[in-house]
Amino acid sequence: MPIALNEDIAGRLDEVGRILAEQGANRFRVQAYHRAAAGLRCLARPASEIYAEQGLAGLEKLPAVGESIARAIRDILQHGRLAMLDRLRGEHDPVALLRSVPGIGEVLACKMHNELGIESLDDLEASAHDGRLEGLPGFGIKRLTGIRDSLAHRLGRIRKPPQAESFPNVAGDPPVAELLEVDNEYRREAAADRLRKIAPRRFNPTGKAWLPVMHTTRSMRHYTALFSNTAHAHDLHKTNDWVVLFYDGLNGEHQCTVITSEFGRLKGMRIVRGREAECEALYRKRGLSSV
Repeated sequence: MPIALNEDIAGRLDEVGRILAEQGANRFRVQAYHRAAAGLRCLARPASEIYAEQGLAGLEKLPAVGESIARAIRDILQHGRLAMLDRLRGEHDPVALLRSVPGIGEVLACKMHNELGIESLDDLEASAHDGRLEGLPGFGIKRLTGIRDSLAHRLGRIRKPPQAESFPNVAGDPPVAELLEVDNEYRREAAADRLRKIAPRRFNPTGKAWLPVMHTTRSMRHYTALFSNTAHAHDLHKTNDWVVLFYDGLNGEHQCTVITSEFGRLKGMRIVRGREAECEALYRKRGLSSV
């Protein structure tokens, strides 16, 4: 008889695989989730025991489970839910997820999400080390340390001194050329109405399926692209302009936002928010006179 907890996790991984297939994701990525689910159903021990004894490394050793799926299993064990699955279903609520961290209330969670684009606990951890959180009012060393320690426990990290190479948002991010290429593909496919649409729970009182979702791969990195569904994007009528890209990174999934610049020498150009200088250098290299 399969262990109930393993069956529950396997069912969620199977659902990820089914939704990815429906949304046109790479078939090898789809198969990876189904294989991992099958492997979990054959385990003689609960995955929670393995995680408690060996941490994330133990989950990565399970049959057909790699780094990204091990993190997914960890998130289910730690939080009882999987943000990626919520997002694929259109049920993702990043503000509620951020509020679950001690020291973060409703107002602060909204600012983190709307102003910094933080969607996940992995990205929150990176932002606690790469300087993004320090720009928000009220963030002193004590609060930052508390959030870092809380996330280290919840995410099962073995704490190391923060180094740039440990956080993809500091070093090791995808090149802006790759991000802009994925952004261009997404907007082109969305404009041609060739993408599966989901009905997001937030800011969608009629329950209409309006949000196109695209899965693609670049340089062995998986991407999921969607138009921004934040309160800020709705207020500024940018839900058909701002594109959020989720991608694989060291220590978890990360994201960035691509927008049309409205100011300066990059006005009218597509840029990766927070990486404007790199975008300008890229456009200069390509010989675009507008910069």
